Amino acid sequence: MIGRLLQALFGRLPIGWLQLTHSRTRFAAAIAGVAFANALVFVQLGIMQSMATATLRPYAFFQADVMISAAEANALAEGGNVARQWMLQALAHPDVASGMGLFLANVSWQRDTNTLGLTTFGIDPAQPGFLAPEIAAKTGPLQVQMAGLLDRLSRGLPKDEAAGIRPQAPLSFEASGKTLTLYDTFSGGGGFGGDGYMIVSDQTFLTLFPARQSGAPDHILLRLRPGADPDRVSAELRALISDKTLRIRSYADAAQEDLTYQQTKRPTGIIFGFGVIIGVLVGLVIVYQVLSTDVADHMREYATFKAMGYGPGFFLGIVFEEALILGLSGFVPGALIGGVLLTVMGMMTTLQLAVTPGMILSVFLGTLVFSTLSGVIATRRLAAADPADLF
Repeated sequence: MIGRLLQALFGRLPIGWLQLTHSRTRFAAAIAGVAFANALVFVQLGIMQSMATATLRPYAFFQADVMISAAEANALAEGGNVARQWMLQALAHPDVASGMGLFLANVSWQRDTNTLGLTTFGIDPAQPGFLAPEIAAKTGPLQVQMAGLLDRLSRGLPKDEAAGIRPQAPLSFEASGKTLTLYDTFSGGGGFGGDGYMIVSDQTFLTLFPARQSGAPDHILLRLRPGADPDRVSAELRALISDKTLRIRSYADAAQEDLTYQQTKRPTGIIFGFGVIIGVLVGLVIVYQVLSTDVADHMREYATFKAMGYGPGFFLGIVFEEALILGLSGFVPGALIGGVLLTVMGMMTTLQLAVTPGMILSVFLGTLVFSTLSGVIATRRLAAADPADLF
């Protein structure tokens, strides 16, 4: 059936298909190799996508227009402290409506069977406008000292235990030698830098970390008046604020800069990127090896066609036919295997690992490209050879 379909598609005998299926064992091995390369690419892309999601997730906890950070703050969890006085200077700008200091540190929750590393944010509960609606609606208990909100999707936290946390049934645990009480939960999820998140008041944060000072948060968040352009205001604040080393940019730009830094500067992002490249190279080499061997095995037949007057386009068409058959035949099982692997890894790590439509399209187009490139490379000797030299 496939042969008839290809014959109707190309308008000629499907020579490439017949040559590939002549040796079914080699054909199956070639498909397995291409499928392996595709699965590798899917897994690497899935991890990179998960890293992007995990990087941007904490930015979704807050609502701000401009963020002020230290010069070396390439990521939300990196960099030095920012003096609160710069927030007061920023509030002098006519388009800046309000500001809030954001504190950030890691808290370890020692449990009976495991330890949860919680990325903890200290916020001013009296300014719920800086928080996402889900979190802002639950900040009431944070007015109480040593109260917190827990990420119910934290890695290593049983779902039933997280579901039981509510204001009427709080959960307490020891952190930094002090008792912290959790009154409610929000949706976050474990990432590459921690098992989950926690939100407390700035006063509770300073109690947990007595070495920190109230006048030196990690970042400063600003809300602008309706209609104000965050990029324009950021540029004007850079001229207004005395400390010229500060990183003052829109909140959206801060999130994108963090993502770019994680993908291009941090070792994890670079490794995953190279994993994608290696997967493509593996597929390229496998398809080339199969096509090159096939061309060598049928050199006498190709010589006969060439002596009969068939041009280079005819031979390229045959090899491209084989390349596309190999690429498409290996893509489908590769996508299925990659999806299964990502699903299993997601269940084990609680990371958001899944095959997305964008990934499918990207890998599919990439498969067509590297298969075609392999065909071009494999036909170089054939295109330049004289028929008499081929016998």
